[in-house]
Amino acid sequence: MISRRHFLKFMAGLGAFGASTAAYGFGIEPERLNITRYRVTPQNWPDGLQLKIAVIADLHACDPWMSLERIAGIVDRTNALGADVIVMLGDYVAGHRHVSRFIPATEWAPVLAGLRAPLGVHAILGNHDWWDDHTVQREGRGLPIARQALEKAGIPVYENDVQRLTKGNHPFWLAGLGDQLAYAPARRFRRMKHYGVDDLSATLNKITDDAPIILLAHEPDVATRVPARVALQLSGHTHGGQVRLFGWSPVSPSGRKLAYGHVRENCDVIVSGGLGCSIMPFRLGVPPEILLVTVGRPAKGPIIS
Repeated sequence: MISRRHFLKFMAGLGAFGASTAAYGFGIEPERLNITRYRVTPQNWPDGLQLKIAVIADLHACDPWMSLERIAGIVDRTNALGADVIVMLGDYVAGHRHVSRFIPATEWAPVLAGLRAPLGVHAILGNHDWWDDHTVQREGRGLPIARQALEKAGIPVYENDVQRLTKGNHPFWLAGLGDQLAYAPARRFRRMKHYGVDDLSATLNKITDDAPIILLAHEPDVATRVPARVALQLSGHTHGGQVRLFGWSPVSPSGRKLAYGHVRENCDVIVSGGLGCSIMPFRLGVPPEILLVTVGRPAKGPIIS
């Protein structure tokens, strides 16, 4: 089976693909910015609770592809959506080496601190945020630089932790799962049976009532193990395969079913196509996007005759 890395390199260099298509994949589509909207009403979602969630995933900050100016524009577009809550799903650091500058966390995190929502801004980390910190990888422990920068900027980062929020009289839970691939590079020189920092059971055991749960998980793979108690899972990581043709992603790190969009596994799952690029600065058929996910329906007003 061809890997995503080899597939993207193949697509980017395919002569028959045409110079104009290659130029579009490198120079135009990665610079686009879509707002993708979803409306879902999960099973057992409480009547009267309508929640608007803005989702940012896979920034991969670097020049020239995801500059500080571009991140600031993403912040402005996200704020303008008027969401109740903003969630960020990880991979803030660069995901490839075809860059003119790697932007340090001390620069991109303060820009993200400009995000605003009535119920706050909440974050998890992605695999690249762990992999980029060589000290953490070498020692097998510690807080990645990306997490430290986000928390210094006032943005809480969840690792197998939960937060109970309320809109109106309706409570709900945000549950942030630790990254499932956190120590994958370290397995080369350290025997590890489990190289993630994810603990789904421990996370959900922190829920103390029957309010609905929204799970934030960078990699969507965990969806096959998520219990029906979870109403909605929000994930990134795949970039929609980074090449998506006629609604089909030929290669995705999480498999084709969980490559992109709204799918039903054990709960409703929405996978963002993300904003940046990994392996190569190339996108085709899956432009960068911010998600606006509307969950549930508003309370019914009185009938006036």
